[in-house]
Amino acid sequence: MKISAGLLFVVCLCSVMWGQKPEWCRDLPRPIYKTLERVNVPDPWFEVYRIRPGVFAIYEPKQSEEVISYLITGNKRALLFDTGMGISNIRKLAEGLTSLPLSVLNSHTHNDHVGDNWRFSSDETYGMDTAFTRNNAKGSRDDAQAEITPDQLCAPLPAGFDKQAYATRPFHIGHWLHDGDRINLGNRVLQVIATPGHTPDSIALFDQENGLLFTGDTYYPGLIFLYRPETDLDAYEASMEKLVKLAPRLQILLPAHNVPVASPNDLKRALAAMKEIRSGKAKSVAHGKDREYKFDGFSFRMKE
Repeated sequence: MKISAGLLFVVCLCSVMWGQKPEWCRDLPRPIYKTLERVNVPDPWFEVYRIRPGVFAIYEPKQSEEVISYLITGNKRALLFDTGMGISNIRKLAEGLTSLPLSVLNSHTHNDHVGDNWRFSSDETYGMDTAFTRNNAKGSRDDAQAEITPDQLCAPLPAGFDKQAYATRPFHIGHWLHDGDRINLGNRVLQVIATPGHTPDSIALFDQENGLLFTGDTYYPGLIFLYRPETDLDAYEASMEKLVKLAPRLQILLPAHNVPVASPNDLKRALAAMKEIRSGKAKSVAHGKDREYKFDGFSFRMKE
């Protein structure tokens, strides 16, 4: 979750008024997207890419989170792994990509991953059995409003979008999950891997048959956020160790921000970086009130 300092907000507000893009979006699109198979969709808020047969990355490049949700299909059912910002209708988009019965599961319940959960019934919604999940399912407004300030947007919001009413709406979970549970989509089985640390309810999804690991916010190329009150660094390091053990069986990682493909080798590098930080050997730079530890291809934002 990227909430900018007040000064940056003022600068970017002026930039928008003068027709200039905020600093973060000037280098978009990210080069890797040119190598991926793009799928044409009618909703201009989203970009969709076919990553593997039956796996679609649903990307929101016009907002600074650059959040990526995934539509994963079997031959009987489909699963939407995260519902993004809730700025435009991701359910409608997904139903245009598959006619299969659709369910939803979140990589974790921060606002930028559950924005359209409210569009799904409780019978269609899975969730991790944690107090953090239950609390966030009640909805919130402040975090959502912080996502649509001018410095957070790279393009206009969709026509008819009500900025004043924008909030993470409450949603209802009908199926509670635990570490190791499996979801069978028909000819595709997804295993739930609990990866607490970023949040208490963080998970990855492991598609062993196809060598895919959907990593959520536990790892992605870019600035990884580990500074919020719900962050647990001991749990994060243990979760990374768990994922590193899966790496020999993986073909690709599918992260939840910035880019939809990454190398399984990144897991080992990220774990080594975290151990270096926690041993006091890594250098950092100021990032607002926090510290940023930079490594090749990724960095961590953490408390002092």
